[in-house]
Amino acid sequence: MALEIKLYGTERCHKTQYYKSFLGQKGLAFSFLDVEMDDVFAEELRGLYENKKLNFPTITIDKKKLRNPSDNELNKWLDKLK
Repeated sequence: MALEIKLYGTERCHKTQYYKSFLGQKGLAFSFLDVEMDDVFAEELRGLYENKKLNFPTITIDKKKLRNPSDNELNKWLDKLK
């Protein structure tokens, strides 16, 4: 069973664009949730953090939350999908 990968961010954020490319190059299916274009996505992201701020980019892999992860940290969690 594949885990769900979500990328919370914005089109204007260079780090978000980096993660979109990173995940795409790995051939992984993921949902991009633009928190500026959709209030539902923004509220979902706020709900992940105690401070209720739009901390993006954030990647979730199933229940794991990664806030602006390094390549090594992200690869560690993606390797668990295999």
